[in-house]
Amino acid sequence: MLDSLNVLIIDDNKGITDMIHKLLTVSGHECTVSNNGKNGLVLIDQQNFDTIILDLAMPEFTGLDVIDSLYKSGKIKDKKIIVLTASMVDDEKEKEILSKGVKAVLRKPIDADVLLSILKN
Repeated sequence: MLDSLNVLIIDDNKGITDMIHKLLTVSGHECTVSNNGKNGLVLIDQQNFDTIILDLAMPEFTGLDVIDSLYKSGKIKDKKIIVLTASMVDDEKEKEILSKGVKAVLRKPIDADVLLSILKN
């Protein structure tokens, strides 16, 4: 059994946030959901999350905008961020994202076992 984590899920797709929320709460974790990048950034500033699960492709304020904001403020080094993407992120973009402090990049559809394994580590 994993230690209970406080997880923030940021994804504009409510179906995806509902599914991940259900998976993580059944696994014993506390979850907060934001379906908007700007709101997610506000939550990151207001609360302490053990892990942030972040979609890259969101309208208006993307996951990349969230990463860049955290990187520029120096706050990213204190965060464990797992990025989700449905788009094909090329190797160069993935290296750039990881170099800024993101811990993992997962492609949608998400494999639940892989996500839980990354959370555990």
